[in-house]
Amino acid sequence: MPNSMYFILATVALIVGYIVYGTIVEKVFGLRPDRATPAKTLADGVDYVEMPAWKIWLIQLLNIAGVGPVFGPILGALWGPAALLWIVIGCIFAGAVHDYFAGMLSIRYNGANVPNIVGYNLGAIAKAVMQLFSVVLLVLVGVVFVAAPAGLLKNIAATSWNMPWMSLTFWVVIIFAYYFLATIVPIDKIIGRIYPIFGVILGIMAVGITITLFTSGTEFYNTLQWTNQHPKGAPLFPLVFITIACGAISGFHATQSPLMARCVGSERLGRPIFYGSMIAEGFIGLVWATVGMSFYHGPEALQAAIAAGGPGKIVTDTSLALMGPVGGVLAILGVVVLPITSGDTAFRAARLTISEAFNLSQKKIGSRLALAVPIFIIGIILSRVDFTIIWRYFGWANQSLATIVLWAGAAYLLRRDRFHWICSIPATFMTAVATSYICYEPKMGFGIPIDMSNIIGVAAAVIAFVAFMLLGRRAIAGAPENV
Repeated sequence: MPNSMYFILATVALIVGYIVYGTIVEKVFGLRPDRATPAKTLADGVDYVEMPAWKIWLIQLLNIAGVGPVFGPILGALWGPAALLWIVIGCIFAGAVHDYFAGMLSIRYNGANVPNIVGYNLGAIAKAVMQLFSVVLLVLVGVVFVAAPAGLLKNIAATSWNMPWMSLTFWVVIIFAYYFLATIVPIDKIIGRIYPIFGVILGIMAVGITITLFTSGTEFYNTLQWTNQHPKGAPLFPLVFITIACGAISGFHATQSPLMARCVGSERLGRPIFYGSMIAEGFIGLVWATVGMSFYHGPEALQAAIAAGGPGKIVTDTSLALMGPVGGVLAILGVVVLPITSGDTAFRAARLTISEAFNLSQKKIGSRLALAVPIFIIGIILSRVDFTIIWRYFGWANQSLATIVLWAGAAYLLRRDRFHWICSIPATFMTAVATSYICYEPKMGFGIPIDMSNIIGVAAAVIAFVAFMLLGRRAIAGAPENV
């Protein structure tokens, strides 16, 4: 069987996963199509605005698919084809389930943000932790998604447009200015209007790179071995599950799904919008993991390319080589679109999370500015910190948040005597991943040897599952009834 068939089979698996497992998840959750959604009951013309299903799906995809499903899979390709398995299995059974419950529970809780979703299902302490945790994560995301596209645009300006005066600082200022406008302006005025254009550019990137992989004579997965291939011997578990977040499972998505939950006109749209957009992101991750494993002859060559210029250089070099000077620039712009369309909504979600925590109305522009200005001041300060440090903290925080949201979904199902395993199994696994990583990571974690870190991670997962089974049915004070 030619190696290219593995890519085709992985793509088919994602599609079948959406059709089959997505339907199962939908049935377990229990749709109520006759129930009025927040877009209808709380319409305010700013954040609660009903929009067409196709537009919501596109915005959701662009919101969740930041730089993660490109940079993460490129870095994850260092471990070899095992990264492909994680993208496919993680996307179907963990990431898409996580996104679906984040979106649908937000609809059931009148457009609530992730801290309230967690609080209604895991209690007041969990809610308080998530209020701080999610705002910190959102600001980190916004900062990360300024630096990455600014670097790519600087490279394009210098190499393809012959405009070297467009420096990194120039693009950082431009992107921050756009983010600020997108944070305070009604969602259908900027985001709802320009995202379809961004969607076309994204489509050119994803489809163009895929087609040229087949037509350029590139040898797919030139080192097709299912063992750990990392050149530096970095442990596959838990590092690959942290490195490849977007494209498999990402807690950041839980902060984004409520934005679109406020715009959905019917619960029937939950599966295509929330579960389906995650499957589409999984395909993007699959494409770039394949590029990393195919364009370069072995993990050592990929490692050398990353060391020379980071994942951004991989994107630039491979796009231009596969699609030529014109198509390559469009492909790079397709990658640029991803972080920009996540960074803008990250700051917007931070504003809404803070306003929800303090019960502050956001109908007036002054109220929005009062929250947006200090958020952006903090973001600008953090943008001067080393990108790799920010990314390292983002990776752990991201997967920890995903873990908590999955436990919240599991508790929601357990109290209603439904099949909680669709959430509790991935929640247990991700508990082990996040715990093992923070124990092992030498620079931001505790630097514990990997074997002991994995033992601690498994122990934490077992304890979490036992606690869930013993306490998961208890009533939560203040949680809405009949949802």
